[in-house]
Amino acid sequence: MIHRARRLPDVPLARAAGLALGVLADAVLGDPRRGHPVAAFGSVAAALERRWWADRRAPGVAYAAVLVGGAVGVGVLAERVRHPLARTLLTAAATWTVLGGTSLAGEGAAMAASLGAGDVDAARERLPHLCGRDPSALDPDGLARAALESVAENTADAVVAPLVWGAVAGIPGLLGHRAVNTLDAMVGHRSARYRHFGWAAARADDVAGVVPARVSALVTAACAPLVGGRPADAWRIWRRDAPAHPSPNAGPVEASFAGALGLRLGGRTVYPYGVQDRPLLGDGRTPAVADLPRAVRLSRAVGLATAVLAVGVSAAQRRP
Repeated sequence: MIHRARRLPDVPLARAAGLALGVLADAVLGDPRRGHPVAAFGSVAAALERRWWADRRAPGVAYAAVLVGGAVGVGVLAERVRHPLARTLLTAAATWTVLGGTSLAGEGAAMAASLGAGDVDAARERLPHLCGRDPSALDPDGLARAALESVAENTADAVVAPLVWGAVAGIPGLLGHRAVNTLDAMVGHRSARYRHFGWAAARADDVAGVVPARVSALVTAACAPLVGGRPADAWRIWRRDAPAHPSPNAGPVEASFAGALGLRLGGRTVYPYGVQDRPLLGDGRTPAVADLPRAVRLSRAVGLATAVLAVGVSAAQRRP
C-alpha cells in the first residue's frame, strides 16, 4: 500500500499573513492598555533579578539565558501548531505584542505637541517614556534632540528589528528579540549596579540588532525624500559618522536619520548614572522643536516600508 505524506500547512504564507495582521493591529490598536505581555515579562525579570543579582558577569549570563530561552521556548511551542489559521493568528498576536511603532510615534507626537505649546515641564515629564536621559537640565531644543534621537533608535529596536526577526525566525524570533531588547533596557546600561550583571543582556542585544540596524539605516535612506531629504546624504552620513558612535547599532540608525533630516545629532548626553560626550553625526544644524514631527513621519515611513519587506520575504520562503 502506498502511503501519501500529509500535506503540512504553508508555513511561509501563514507567517507572512500573521506579520501583516500584527502590523495592522499595531497601527489600529496600538499597545494593549492592560495586561501587556511585555510588562508581564518585565515583572518576571525584575523578580528574578532581585533573587539572582550579584556584581559579577556569571549570574547575569544565567539570568539572560533563562529569560530569553524561556521566551524563545514559548515561541517554539507556538510554531508547532499545525493548523494554518491558528498559526497565522498566533503570529499576528506575537507581532502585535512586540511591535511598538504606533506607541513610539504617539509619544514623539505628544512630545512635539508639548514643546510646541511651550509646556517644557510636561515635555520633561514625558521624556522618560522615550529614553532614559535626565530631562531636568534640558531646554526645549535639548528635549527635542533627545526625543528625536530616541525616535530614531527605537524605530530600529521596536519596529524594524522585530519585523526582521519575525520574517526569518517566526514567533521564536519575535519573542526572543523582544526579550533581549527588554532585558537590555532593564539591566544593560552602564550604571554601577549593572556594569557586570547586565553585560550579557547588553551584548546579546548588540548581536541581535546588528542586521536590523543596517536594514533600518538602508530603509531610512530610501525614505529620506518623504521628509525633504536625499538618500545620498543619509547614506554618506551613515557610512562616515556611524563608526564613531559608542553603540554599534544606534550609530547607523541615528546617523542615517541625521542625514535624511539634514540635522546634526550627538554631543553631550546626560544620564542619571553619568555623562557621555557622543560624537557628532551629520553636517546640518542642531535639532529644533519643529524637527520632531518630521522625525516621527520618517519613523512611520520606515516602519511601513520594513513591514512590506518583511511580509514579502516571509511569503517568498519555501519549505524544504
